Amino acid sequence: MGLLRFFILLSLISVVFSHEGSNLHLFPRPLIIQYPELVDTHFRDSAGEIQLQCTSWRFAVETNNLSPWKTIPPECADYVKEYMMGRAYRIDLERVSNEAGEFANSIKLGEDGKDAWVFDIDETLLSNLPYYTEHGYGLEVFNSVEFDKWVEKAMAPPIESSLRLYEEVLKLGFRVFLLTGRSERHRGVTVDNLISAGFRDWDKLILRNHEDHGKVATVYKSEKRDEMVEEGYRIVGNSGDQWSDLLGSSTSVRSIKLPNPMYYIQ
Repeated sequence: MGLLRFFILLSLISVVFSHEGSNLHLFPRPLIIQYPELVDTHFRDSAGEIQLQCTSWRFAVETNNLSPWKTIPPECADYVKEYMMGRAYRIDLERVSNEAGEFANSIKLGEDGKDAWVFDIDETLLSNLPYYTEHGYGLEVFNSVEFDKWVEKAMAPPIESSLRLYEEVLKLGFRVFLLTGRSERHRGVTVDNLISAGFRDWDKLILRNHEDHGKVATVYKSEKRDEMVEEGYRIVGNSGDQWSDLLGSSTSVRSIKLPNPMYYIQ
């Protein structure tokens, strides 16, 4: 009986070793994730793929990962239109303003009245969407002459979530500076437009003087913030739709970037 058991055991060992080379999968193997190859051409041209590519493009815009650009990609024209006119843009605006409001409420202001909040104007406080609906939502190369005609109408509506943030910041006791790339010659219509849209009681409205023309926005706005700091102000918050509103020197404690996939200002 013992001899029979020995022969059975020997036979089993022989079977295992004879199949070792072809049965490596008997033992657990590491998990290997295989990503799909590049999409087929017929899918690359589909609506779903265009949606993905344009979403990726907008993400790169908002994270400042694109080189300077003049117009939106032609294939993204419908995507940008749907975003700007739909709920997604408004939801994004609401989220940005809500986060900014929470931050503003968390700040203990100094007793010297020198805590400041800087706001850009276009696509930050006032919406130029009525203008861009007539100009391809950024599909056309920017035309300063045509845009100035729109500015001079003083009809830009408020961005409602920004208006609520603006009022909250004022109520908390921040000094409010409006820093815009608009020309000084548009001061009157800009003031009229701001007031009609519900914005009041700002401390200073800063526009481009003659010597500021020709400067890229990052340099121009940095210089104006430098002047605020030299005057003793602490720039706690800064709201703008362009990275050139926020980057450079004398930056704020917290920068608030509003969405804008329609145009880029360097």
